[in-house]
Amino acid sequence: MLQNPVQVRLEKFEPWQQITFMACLCERMYPNYAMFCENTEFGDARVYRDILDSVWEQLTVKTAKVNFEHQLEKLEELIPNAEDFDMYAVFPAIDACVALSTLLHGLLDRDYLFENMLEVSQISVMTVAQLEEAQTGEEITNDNQKQNEAVCAEWDVQWAIYRPLRETEGRDIDLIKDLRQELREEGVSNIGVAL
Repeated sequence: MLQNPVQVRLEKFEPWQQITFMACLCERMYPNYAMFCENTEFGDARVYRDILDSVWEQLTVKTAKVNFEHQLEKLEELIPNAEDFDMYAVFPAIDACVALSTLLHGLLDRDYLFENMLEVSQISVMTVAQLEEAQTGEEITNDNQKQNEAVCAEWDVQWAIYRPLRETEGRDIDLIKDLRQELREEGVSNIGVAL
């Protein structure tokens, strides 16, 4: 597990902030899944997109009614099996699905939102670290992670998502929409996959 001070700070978040933070990280992992689907004809990136959109809707539309158990069932069918594919891209695609699944589990059982949020944070940084390890052959640990530019950049983004959320009083719909918009327009994943 890679550690960063942002993880401790996240503990003070309210549920809507925790859910928004996770949705932002899933939004950043979405291109990894979409690219994998495009290259393999496995799964359906649009379904992933719809499930994630239902989370955003729940965050921004007061009257939104979403059956997250049903969303979770749909998501389970989208998850590739690493053994079926002889390509590295399957791993970031699985990570994207596991992150979204973790977010949905958090919505279904809010007692574990903080743990779920830490897990999504960890999944996102490990996607980056594992790609770096695959490319360099060197393991990334807590002690040497600061020497790795890509891992540092991932933590920087997590801080950049954390800060505006921390500074708001109460649930700020405009802020949530701005974060979503910004990440979507950027369209670049945590490992640099662009849509």
